[in-house]
Amino acid sequence: MSAGWREWVRLPGIDVEWIKAKLDTGARSSAIHAFDIHEFIRDGEPWVRFSIHPWQRSREDSVDVELPIHDRRRVRSSTGHEQERYVVLMDISLVERTVTAEVTLTGRDQMGFRMLIGREALRQGYLIDSRRSYLGGRPKRAVRRRNRGV
Repeated sequence: MSAGWREWVRLPGIDVEWIKAKLDTGARSSAIHAFDIHEFIRDGEPWVRFSIHPWQRSREDSVDVELPIHDRRRVRSSTGHEQERYVVLMDISLVERTVTAEVTLTGRDQMGFRMLIGREALRQGYLIDSRRSYLGGRPKRAVRRRNRGV
């Protein structure tokens, strides 16, 4: 299935109707902008509580999320900075399909996209056309306007 280098995606498991994501075959892991990250124990298992801002360059409409911790990993950013991050499993609806991906939690506030989808998730049946965008469609204009980076 073809996808562009940037796409509007849904995160149905955490009730995020739209978030604009960069699809990056050069990045191994997927990542989402997360803040107020706190680990806690639920039924004897480690979980993480965090919040996300789905709109680029906006702090409106934050979404509070609680998910089991899938893993912890040392991740090197594109700038060479290494940090340990929580990894959670998230369903990502991308171009008419939903896949489950490992997503790291990190501060992407200064990045152009609040979500990055890496090659591990894209290996689940996507071919990226780096010359195109939004092959999976776009939300209505009113939604796109809320995402100040459109």
